[in-house]
Amino acid sequence: MAPVAVRSYRPSDHSAGRRLWAELTRQQNEMYGEAEDDGGAGFEEYLTRLDLSGLWVADHADDGVIGMVGLIMRNRAGEVEPVVVTITHRHKGVGRRLLQHVAAEAKKRNMTSLTISPSSRNVEAIRSLHAAGYDVVSSIELTMDLDRHTHAWQQEGLELQGLPFRS
Repeated sequence: MAPVAVRSYRPSDHSAGRRLWAELTRQQNEMYGEAEDDGGAGFEEYLTRLDLSGLWVADHADDGVIGMVGLIMRNRAGEVEPVVVTITHRHKGVGRRLLQHVAAEAKKRNMTSLTISPSSRNVEAIRSLHAAGYDVVSSIELTMDLDRHTHAWQQEGLELQGLPFRS
């Protein structure tokens, strides 16, 4: 594999960042059976966040920008948002390098913790994050499905505190 360097985001990375954002959004939408595709437009809004503390990219020697990770400031804690690696470069350690980099940057900023909120259906991401050291459950977000579209939620989800949840 050609070398991959993690470096700070530059304005010249904009189209690659938008492409990665679109890929991440598309994957999330497919996971939940939604057809909406913003083409990466959410990236524009993300870049204007006042609490954005840093944004880094994985730059592949041959393929250019193949991954991205951001750090949101939450007082003395940080939130990792987003973390994305293009599908052709997954399972090659790129995500782990991005996560290690953002953790080092958070330590430089004297942050006390990092959180990340993967989708409950994204078992692959949850396993990768656990292996990278994200092993504390710090909060839970629950959803009430007002439309009761049973096809949209997997009946067999997970169990927390002895209670069954769909995902």
